Amino acid sequence: MSNRKILLFGANGQVGYALQTALAPLGQVVCLTRAQLDLSCLPVGDAIPVALKDLVHSVQPDVIVNAAAYTAVDRAESDAVQAELLNASVPGWLAKLAQETGACLVHYSTDYVFDGTKQGTYVETDSTNPQSVYGATKLQGELAVAASCDRHLIFRTSWVFGAHGGNFLKTMLKLGQERDALRIVSDQIGAPTSAELIARVTAKVLAIMLDQQIDAKDTRWGTCHLVAAGETSWFDYARYVFEKADQMGWKLKVTPQSITPIATADYPVAAKRPLNSRLNTAKLRETFGIALPSWQVGVDDVLAALKD
Repeated sequence: MSNRKILLFGANGQVGYALQTALAPLGQVVCLTRAQLDLSCLPVGDAIPVALKDLVHSVQPDVIVNAAAYTAVDRAESDAVQAELLNASVPGWLAKLAQETGACLVHYSTDYVFDGTKQGTYVETDSTNPQSVYGATKLQGELAVAASCDRHLIFRTSWVFGAHGGNFLKTMLKLGQERDALRIVSDQIGAPTSAELIARVTAKVLAIMLDQQIDAKDTRWGTCHLVAAGETSWFDYARYVFEKADQMGWKLKVTPQSITPIATADYPVAAKRPLNSRLNTAKLRETFGIALPSWQVGVDDVLAALKD
């Protein structure tokens, strides 16, 4: 292990939890817990909060990884101040602190920065047009990071799941054990992406950038789309989860035949969802030589981990 220091924010979240393991070979991972500094309690405003500044300067990290975010998409519609603090202000402050201390910054964003109306897959340079408070604040965060830190990596991802934390896959397993029929949205398309895959790819890309001492002006810094290969709907995703879970011996009331596809319009929620969440990963694959497994591989792995 090198003597690098990696300061990890959001270490107890889905992606953060997976990053603790994935980043360990790259250096000493300093995990920031809510008990040490509750980001949600930082003062709102333009100035970098003293507590945050003091913490970063005391650690003197070589890398700052920000896996902290406000991810309650519907609640954000009525809690915009808190969503903006965590998704826009904090990333901007961390970008400034990274630039100040000579660290590079890794940050995560979302398919929600797009409106979901494109026919094909979204590339990194496509125009953004968020349709929700969550998407708008995540875009603000992206812009703040890009404006303040030369050596930054922003990974846009989608439909994140894992063995740790709450997510669609685990919700389906819970509901599948409680109910014998479910109605699932079938007209939103994306790629379910495991937290473990996000963490592994982050570590691979970071290792390349750090080991090769990539210059701040190099175009490999910037935004990359990071999702599993393939695409599916929430409905087909749920059906796959139930089929696999049944094969693995989960005791379910629901069957793949007892779930009904419904339209987004028939499932009213506070925040508008993109119908097309497909992100093009050619830049990531070609620039860094990384193979991305199908989304089904991640689902199989998480189901196996949850069954053990």
